[in-house]
Amino acid sequence: MKIYGFNKTSLTDYPGKLSAIIFLGGCNFRCPFCHNGELVRNPESQIPIDWDEVYSYLKKRRGLLDGVVITGGEPTLDSTLLDLLRQIKDLGYLLKLDSNGYKPDALESVIDKKLVDYIAMDIKNSKELYAKTCGLKHIDISRIERSVELLTEDRVPYEFRTTVTKELHSESSFLDISSWIKDSREYYLQSYVDSQNILSGPFSAPTSEELEKYREILLKTNKHVFIRNI
Repeated sequence: MKIYGFNKTSLTDYPGKLSAIIFLGGCNFRCPFCHNGELVRNPESQIPIDWDEVYSYLKKRRGLLDGVVITGGEPTLDSTLLDLLRQIKDLGYLLKLDSNGYKPDALESVIDKKLVDYIAMDIKNSKELYAKTCGLKHIDISRIERSVELLTEDRVPYEFRTTVTKELHSESSFLDISSWIKDSREYYLQSYVDSQNILSGPFSAPTSEELEKYREILLKTNKHVFIRNI
């Protein structure tokens, strides 16, 4: 298992839970505003963290930590993901998986095997602007649509989330998304946070007024829309 980052304690990454965070490397997207640029672009340049060290910490913290978040990069690209989830699950932890949703079969597998307790999936933008927002020339949007359909079957607690920038998002973005993501369990608008490690830019955060305007658009088709990072 190639682990490229490990945060021992977080109060914000798993809703309502005290968690540790494991970062896996590599991604099939190149979102220009990604704040984990080195994990996406060149994970091998990072010094990996020994799994035995991480496992030992998690074993000692049983009863103190509630859960573990698996993020990246894009975790579903890692061939060791199922084994990683099983080993953590065997320690008694709740597991949250962050994903861009481009591998719906991988998401379905972890749900079927009951290896995750919560999934957070990115909705990058409107379908029309999805490829551009992912930093790609083309994207098979049907993969994203399949993942959305899978999660809205409500077989596992989940959230959808969009990191919002002034440069890539607008009212029309959320008008499109509002007709696409209807009546989901929870939807979060996350304000872009500037970082020196983004893939390209510059980008800027929307104002609180703009975020509230986008939220009002989404609320027309979804009752559970919230704003983060204000």
